[in-house]
Amino acid sequence: MHNREIERVVTTAPPSPGFIGEGHTAVTVVEPRDFARTDPFIVLMDDRIDLAPGQPAGAAHPHGGFETVTFVVEGELRDRDEGTLKAGDVLWMTAGSGVIHNEDVEPLGRSRILQLWLTLPRSSRWSAPRFEFISRDAAPVRRETGVEARVYSGSSGATRARTHNYVPVTFLDIRLESGARFGQDLPDSYNGFIYVLDGDVAIGGQNTPVAASQVGWLTEAVADSNESGSLSITAGRTGARAILYAGERQGIPIVQHGPFVGESRNDIVRLSQLYMSGKMPRISELTPSASVR
Repeated sequence: MHNREIERVVTTAPPSPGFIGEGHTAVTVVEPRDFARTDPFIVLMDDRIDLAPGQPAGAAHPHGGFETVTFVVEGELRDRDEGTLKAGDVLWMTAGSGVIHNEDVEPLGRSRILQLWLTLPRSSRWSAPRFEFISRDAAPVRRETGVEARVYSGSSGATRARTHNYVPVTFLDIRLESGARFGQDLPDSYNGFIYVLDGDVAIGGQNTPVAASQVGWLTEAVADSNESGSLSITAGRTGARAILYAGERQGIPIVQHGPFVGESRNDIVRLSQLYMSGKMPRISELTPSASVR
């Protein structure tokens, strides 16, 4: 088995004002303008929220044509319909044919959230909307000397998550003590990246570490490959925490406009009309999928 390496390292910009206003800053981790390179990942935002008690975080809004994966890094958020998300919890939502969510969201103190937008396969683009909770305590954990890897999607070693996937995705929260090493097998057809939250990590035999607030993109995925490679991650002197996202390239160009994703301008127009006519369902009307609690 060959080694998967880092092809490029991107240093994210400092936090900038977010859409909520004062008390909200955001970092763009994955840029939405280069999907041909980041496929199947459309965008990843790192939101930091520190609002006055009782102040809502945004308002109800629609999504369609893709999935959102919300991971709480720090703090808690309470939603009237979606429940309370605590640090380490994940909400995996398939917007699919269209849904309105975040109808009543309130952060409970300072919080930090990673929200990923993930494309859907052509055959599943307009699937019925659904959502799945994955609690931190229920997510399986792979433990080795100096390493704790929480598996929210896909597998790591013999540890496998039960999360429903349309696009095959590996999503891990990896914590490493000083000098600890972690190995992760990934199919060559998977595109992916590591986002370092704390400390720094060395990848494979590469000398330049990937440090906090940096994104290390894996060498280019090989479409239709049946081979797999091994990704080696070693923590620096102070230890590290890193998030690994890797998934099967879909090879289907997308069109994005605001909260909608499709494969043509007509898709965007149709979703907009559905929303404007009041025919898009609200997440509060849906029955939760079999949640992992």
